Amino acid sequence: MCGRYYVDDETAREIEKLVCQVEERKRQESLRAVRRIKTADIYPGKDAPVLSGTNGSLCCGWKRWGFPGFEGKKLIFNARCESVLEKPLFRDSMRYRRIVIPASCFYEWNRRKEKNTFCRSDMSVLFMAGFCRQYDDREHFVILTTAANASMEPVHDRMPLILEYQEIMDWMFDDTKIEGILYKTPCLLERKTEYEQLSLF
Repeated sequence: MCGRYYVDDETAREIEKLVCQVEERKRQESLRAVRRIKTADIYPGKDAPVLSGTNGSLCCGWKRWGFPGFEGKKLIFNARCESVLEKPLFRDSMRYRRIVIPASCFYEWNRRKEKNTFCRSDMSVLFMAGFCRQYDDREHFVILTTAANASMEPVHDRMPLILEYQEIMDWMFDDTKIEGILYKTPCLLERKTEYEQLSLF
């Protein structure tokens, strides 16, 4: 499950490093998108910066988090790795419009409604796997979720599919690597909790 995440200046700097290789026009578009990034929580229904592919290179643009629900129902903002290639709503987008969602961290609440923050201990930014789809108003995206690893299990049984830095290009451009990435176990994450910090005082 992933229902809220956070971006900041470090997220913007990391995106800028990744998109500097594209041809000039696309690079300028990406840099304009990066400059729009403000320190903020991102939640379903909000526009957010994402990485997408063009001619074998990464570019940055803004898309809206969540596919519109059927008949006015809630937004669909996550898709399960285990079934994403079977569901008609997701299948084509998953095959042809894969994206990467950068974040400084994401949040999850446990059964007692206590907020937990998850981030990488080895990098300042984490990269979540997703895909997008064009709707009448704009492109929308969802984040893929997988079974929780050991760092996530105490809080929730699902977590975002976290990509390693070296998997970003494979995820975007190499169809032969997709199933392997879908079924991998994400890296362990660092968990921070406000309620545990308060209990120390």
